Amino acid sequence: MDFLRPASWGEALAAKAEHPTAVPIAGGTDVMVEINFDHRRPEYLLDLNRIGDLGEWEVGEKTVRLGASVPYTTIMENLRGELPGLALASHTVASPQIRNRGGVGGNLGTASPAGDAHPALLAAGAEVEVESAERGTRRIPIDAFYTGVKRNALAADELIRAVHIEKADGPQQYSKVGTRNAMVIAVCAFGIALHPGTRTVRTGIGSAAPTPVRAQAAEEFLNAALEEGGFWDNGKIIPPSVAKEFADLCSGACNPIDDVRGTASYRRHAVGIMARRTLTWTWESYRGTAAHTEGVA
Repeated sequence: MDFLRPASWGEALAAKAEHPTAVPIAGGTDVMVEINFDHRRPEYLLDLNRIGDLGEWEVGEKTVRLGASVPYTTIMENLRGELPGLALASHTVASPQIRNRGGVGGNLGTASPAGDAHPALLAAGAEVEVESAERGTRRIPIDAFYTGVKRNALAADELIRAVHIEKADGPQQYSKVGTRNAMVIAVCAFGIALHPGTRTVRTGIGSAAPTPVRAQAAEEFLNAALEEGGFWDNGKIIPPSVAKEFADLCSGACNPIDDVRGTASYRRHAVGIMARRTLTWTWESYRGTAAHTEGVA
């Protein structure tokens, strides 16, 4: 196994173009596990740790640009207001040592359905900035990024440079089920984000399908129910029947497997519970902060 160590982003892109099978490594929290257990033996490792701008982040007027190697700890400490869902997800990642090293770019590159960041990124509607030496930069909507089990939409010569995420304009939540409280792969996970500006709700489900997925039928149902009932304006409590249908539709969006961490039926059930609870939490937060003109109950 050869170790490539570019000193700049341009050198990294050139190395990836010359060696398309090279596996990028920054935090190494996913890659090293696979290598140590001999599940993967790449011909080349492409070390990105010398490229400083991958660890930088910028808060713009409407969006946050998050470098691919920004550690989860940085997100938790500095971006809780702008990216609350991702900050909550970051809290559930492994241990403090791993949160100090791992970043969202690694989750995206590995594209494991159990990656902790994926549900939050789906719910927020992120875009992934990727680049190649030959074709330059493009942005991939998060909905189009996951293409199969541990597969993504990157071309062989492309690297992930950053993630662009709109600053939250409403409450967001994240919930994860694991076999213990820390250092655990998700049995299943769920993210939700309210977007009052567009009067929409987005979701993200992890570790309950071959890829991270959105519960689109559930979103469409809830968006229609909130609009028809005038809930965005009146701030009333969402009826239990609506919350239950939303939860059932989220469960229906799953396509899980049985494995050592949980059964398929348990994962469906747990996603429904998380969907109902996080919807309740986010809506109560919205009711508490939004300026409603009438009928708050």
